[in-house]
Amino acid sequence: MYEAFFGLREKPFALTPNTGFMVQLAPYQACLNLLRVALAEGEGFIKVTGEVGTGKTLLCRALLNELDPERYQLAWLPNPTLNPLALRQALAHELHVVDAQELDNHGLLAALHARLIELAGQGKSSVLLIDEAQALPAATLEALRLLTNLETEHSKLLQVVLFGQPELDATLAREDFRQLRQRITFSYRLRPLDVSDAQRYLQERLAVAGYRGEPLFQRAAVRRLVRGSGGIPRLLNILAHKCLMAAFGEGKRQVSVRHVRRALADTEGARPGSAHRLSWTLFGCALSLVGLIGAWPWLEQLPKVLP
Repeated sequence: MYEAFFGLREKPFALTPNTGFMVQLAPYQACLNLLRVALAEGEGFIKVTGEVGTGKTLLCRALLNELDPERYQLAWLPNPTLNPLALRQALAHELHVVDAQELDNHGLLAALHARLIELAGQGKSSVLLIDEAQALPAATLEALRLLTNLETEHSKLLQVVLFGQPELDATLAREDFRQLRQRITFSYRLRPLDVSDAQRYLQERLAVAGYRGEPLFQRAAVRRLVRGSGGIPRLLNILAHKCLMAAFGEGKRQVSVRHVRRALADTEGARPGSAHRLSWTLFGCALSLVGLIGAWPWLEQLPKVLP
């Protein structure tokens, strides 16, 4: 719609997690650095949490792309709503265990243990990445803890990285999960973007999409976007896309606060801001007052019907 107008090859603010558009912001870099160190340590569970839309899935995919397949045997579960048996079967499939679907629970555990020992013998660390981990049923979480009991005399045979919403923290805070909680050796909480982060985020995504030129978003517009999105990247993407549509519709080459306001008014979950609503209320009152003042001479000419 607006790509040619702004000189873009593709949409810069699509919602699909695309590592090609990943911006090396401070919170993302800190999280990836922690994950690298934690996996090198070879111990237990690692947990990454953040609000909806803060980029957990993107980080998970970035980690999958980054880890050396010669050193790590990776297993990825994007849908964790599995019972304990289904979890073990999914892990066995990811680790290339032969005929895993035909094994009973005892046979499956034995096959997994044998495969993990085989991979360790090849010098590989086995890592299970679970996205949307807040959706793991309680029984499956316990089964996951028991899987990490598989170990040699020197190291764990399986490491688990949990990516989840803050609800995961609430679940793990329960008394019946204290054993699993004690095994979380590293954790990271993703924070929302501030104005500086957001400015860089918008500019770099636009550059990846092919934009060349002066900053497309005015500084005041970026500040308003951050307030309206709460610094959540997914909401920022939605709003930025609508801002470009609004600017294109007016034939404007730069996004202003006015375009942000239009985007905010059209977006579920955004924060339009009480100050903006108040200003329009006052503006409406002012217009009404002007109208009454303008009509005053005419009102004086009305017949006086009251005593």
